[in-house]
Amino acid sequence: MIKLRYGNTNTFYIPGSKGGLLIDTDWAGTLPQFFKAIKSAGLGISDISYVLATHYHPDHVGIIGELQRLGVVLLVADVQHGFLHFPDEIFSRDKRLHYVPITKSAAKVLPCEESRAFLHSLDIGGEIVHTPSHSEDSISILLDDGDCIVGDLEPYSYLNGYEDNPRLKKDWGQILSRHPRRIFYAHANAQEM
Repeated sequence: MIKLRYGNTNTFYIPGSKGGLLIDTDWAGTLPQFFKAIKSAGLGISDISYVLATHYHPDHVGIIGELQRLGVVLLVADVQHGFLHFPDEIFSRDKRLHYVPITKSAAKVLPCEESRAFLHSLDIGGEIVHTPSHSEDSISILLDDGDCIVGDLEPYSYLNGYEDNPRLKKDWGQILSRHPRRIFYAHANAQEM
């Protein structure tokens, strides 16, 4: 897995012998910085077959529409399908960003229950799980090598302060049941488990 940082949101590239997967993007208007970041990592746009957002907040999906125009397929977990245009109104307030809306009809919808088989078809071991304590459309990507990408999920270390948050406990219960080695957050450093 390759971590790309070209703005305020950590972006991750997971190589697969049958297609690469990009997890999250940054804010609209960051496509030039994205191209610099992938070039520095030794990647090209042709290495990215799919893009998947951990959730549809503006700082995670800003350039997905542009990536779709470049041939990258948007992979949408079934629990996210109704949220794809959530950032449109926010981005429409600032025309300088040149936001390109997501083309919903071109997205590939994937039930979380079928994610392991789909990722396996790319030669990526792992699965997508619904972790809605941050937002209803939030997902986490749990890789078989022990790496786990959780987007904006509250850190595990916060659990003691959230005794009354059963959703967060349930999300972390799902993640911890897979025995992760490292947790990767969208806006923080990785956490060793």
